[in-house]
Amino acid sequence: MLLPLSNPPKDYAWGSRTLIAGLEGREASEAPEAEVWFGDHSGGPARLDDGSGKTLDTWLAQNADGAPDRLPYLLKLLAAASPLSIQVHPSKEQAVEGFAREAGKPMDAADRNYRDDNHKPELLVALSETFEALCGLRPLDATRRLAAALGDGLGPAALRARLDRTEDDADILREVIGWLLSGAADVEVASLIEAIGSAESIEFAAELSSARRIASVYPGDPGVIVALLMNHVVLHRGEGVFLRAGLLHAYLSGLGVEIMAASDNVLRGGLTPKHVDVDELLAVLDARPAVVPVVLPTSADGASRGVEAFATDVPDFELLRARVSSGAEATVALRGAAIALVTAGRITVTGMSGERTVRPGRAVFLTEDESPVRFAGDGEVFVAQPGTAH
Repeated sequence: MLLPLSNPPKDYAWGSRTLIAGLEGREASEAPEAEVWFGDHSGGPARLDDGSGKTLDTWLAQNADGAPDRLPYLLKLLAAASPLSIQVHPSKEQAVEGFAREAGKPMDAADRNYRDDNHKPELLVALSETFEALCGLRPLDATRRLAAALGDGLGPAALRARLDRTEDDADILREVIGWLLSGAADVEVASLIEAIGSAESIEFAAELSSARRIASVYPGDPGVIVALLMNHVVLHRGEGVFLRAGLLHAYLSGLGVEIMAASDNVLRGGLTPKHVDVDELLAVLDARPAVVPVVLPTSADGASRGVEAFATDVPDFELLRARVSSGAEATVALRGAAIALVTAGRITVTGMSGERTVRPGRAVFLTEDESPVRFAGDGEVFVAQPGTAH
């Protein structure tokens, strides 16, 4: 089957009024538009634009031929105008244990940490000219140099004393994050945020500028200082970042395509009015500091020229990108149920049963028996499908 999909944007407060609207070629929206979900996740299943009125999860449940019961991934458009919460996602083992532990808690409880028993690795690829994010914990020597630029106030001195201990780097960072989020460091956090306002550093100019913007949105939030411990990453269009289990992260601004395992498990660590469970965050957190590499696309196996893959090491998903122009088709051999999302131009998607012409911000669901799928026109399309080991 080849089914057209759409979905209204979710109006989370951090969303942009212009980025998704611009992609779709319409005027800015009156409300923030944060995410458009293309998948069968119960939190916002995609709608079938075939006149049936069905959502994709309902269709999958009713169609056994050539379609899975559930998709192992969720594909999104994400548009951030202000920072998302600092957060981390559990491993599969942690999710299974945590979900079982909360079995007696209502699924919609505000203080519930685990909404399902799945992990949530994710990959984001920038669609805007730049996409700004915080990804993982910065190597400790560099963070010590940044802390030295904050002056000699109460907060900076307390932070440096904790960073300068001689334990394992991961243990030091875990302890510092716990201290910042505990509520016991409110005076030091206020002093640190004040210091950020006037701090100067050639090496860390971008990090300090970012922290000042975050503090203007979340004044007094200890997450502002947690953000100072993290790698500041600026992606350019077509570059990606892969966020494995346990990796602390927060998106700050920009438009991107995001794909993740089908899960809604999030442990938050600041920059949010939502539930923050410090102990559970620290239990899930991988505090080992390291630079997080940018993911660049490479030629995709089983696809024609013009099709690239963003490599990850998880079985739940693979993300491909095809760029086509007049007279040059791209072909993809599917390895399972797929979703093709158009992000530029107009693309004609042709499978074994027919074809659909798709505009930016719209998608097509494809069962595996539509393979090989051809893309023609002039533009760009991302294809989500199960990973190689699924």
